[in-house]
Amino acid sequence: MLAPMKTITTCVYTFRDIIEGDFLYVDKTRWLYDLIKPAKGVYFLSRPRRFGKSLTLSTLESIFLGEKELFKGLYIHDQPLAWKKHPVIRLNLGDKQADTADVLKEKLSYAVRQNAARYGIELQENGCDTQFQELVLALSRQGKVVILVDEYDKPILGNIGNPELPKIRDALKAFYSVIKGVDEYLRFAFLTGVSKFSQVSIFSDLNNLTDLTMMEKFAELPGFTQQEVEDNYAEYIDQLSEKDAVARGETLAKIREWYNGYRFSKKDVTLYNPVSIGKLFENMDFKNYWFETGTPGFLLQLMKNVDFDVISVENLELDELGFSAYEIDHVRPEPILFQTGYITIKGYDNAFGLYTLGYPNREVENAFLRYLMDDFTPVSKEYAASHLAKLMKALLRGDMEMFFRHMRIFFENVPYDIQLSNEKYYQTIFYLVMNIIGVQIDTEVRTASGRIDAVVTTDNSVFIFEFKLQGSAEDAIAQIKEKRYHEKYLECGKRVRLIGAAFDKKTRNLETWVEEEG
Repeated sequence: MLAPMKTITTCVYTFRDIIEGDFLYVDKTRWLYDLIKPAKGVYFLSRPRRFGKSLTLSTLESIFLGEKELFKGLYIHDQPLAWKKHPVIRLNLGDKQADTADVLKEKLSYAVRQNAARYGIELQENGCDTQFQELVLALSRQGKVVILVDEYDKPILGNIGNPELPKIRDALKAFYSVIKGVDEYLRFAFLTGVSKFSQVSIFSDLNNLTDLTMMEKFAELPGFTQQEVEDNYAEYIDQLSEKDAVARGETLAKIREWYNGYRFSKKDVTLYNPVSIGKLFENMDFKNYWFETGTPGFLLQLMKNVDFDVISVENLELDELGFSAYEIDHVRPEPILFQTGYITIKGYDNAFGLYTLGYPNREVENAFLRYLMDDFTPVSKEYAASHLAKLMKALLRGDMEMFFRHMRIFFENVPYDIQLSNEKYYQTIFYLVMNIIGVQIDTEVRTASGRIDAVVTTDNSVFIFEFKLQGSAEDAIAQIKEKRYHEKYLECGKRVRLIGAAFDKKTRNLETWVEEEG
């Protein structure tokens, strides 16, 4: 008789609760065992939000509390491990948001005192860093101490742009430096977060820290591989296939397209976000669950501040230093995009030491573009779906009158500080809308005689778009024909349509358009 399927949870992050609640747990203890085998280790891991970092720390906590009975049936249970109970300090900075250094110090002090109270220790010191040191020394009488820090960087990420940020950084730097100062009393320390600031910024005194973020050996910690999904969610996959009345292989391909694709090292292994895949099987529905995890507002603001080219996201090439670490006072969008999970490694060129980056999957690309569209256009993501659907239907029918009627909605109320001559801003809006409705769009397409503004491809047609910010729609069509932009597409087996469109100087919106056959 087959055992019943284990229940999926996407809201329980305590290892003990998952095991005792008989929830589905994907065994990651093989990698945890490799981490704790040495007599001592101080580690750091950066991963996007909702990627299993908190559960990883909770699992480590249970290991170091000697709770062997919870690990029955898991890899680590039968390994030569003493299962000795250690005093554990667990700090979560996710709820320690503060807009000044003084408030942050008070919250860190409270967190340290909470840990002390668990062990019946009354601290005598006043400052958060001296209290932290005092707690470690007091606990060391019970054995080597374990320190687990979750969301180490939340106080920083919540204060990008805040003039108080340097003081907040210095407060964290002093706090984390305690870990190096009490090294002789430690058995193990593990810090996690979304971002990876340079060691000069935060961890300058913690020079014994081993960074696992891009280490090939730990590329699968955390997150789920394709094999782990197929092995652990087999019955759920069958149920989803049955519900959608398609073959299992087709369901697996769709799951990969929607949710797989994260990669964090040179090792060619891709991962699923555990929350997204869990929600898929909880709801038995392919949806964009990335929205539910939120988007850092500071990231969108940062992209605007530096005039970041949104269209370039699909073709970024950077070396390791370029996207893996940065200084607080010199933040670029590329590393933030990578570390928050909006872009990921798509390939690595060993000869030149270059990483190719791009969107990990359909879910993330759609979520990111919708947030950007919400930021660039007057159409909020809550009300965009109706306009997008009508726009897509018009494009598929070849009804350009209806297409431009709905396209104009996305260009309404462009901020007055955006000049009409800022071609990139208008091009970005068009790019975002076309991407979201799911058609192939290429911008600034090179030809022998110039660059096409945009080429949009559907199943039956190729649309050659030329936009004029200064000039007429007729001028745009004339340019397409004069420079013979369309000729390279004439043998593609699809209808080729030339579209010239012009913006009005007063309304700064699309007002006229002309179409001709290619």
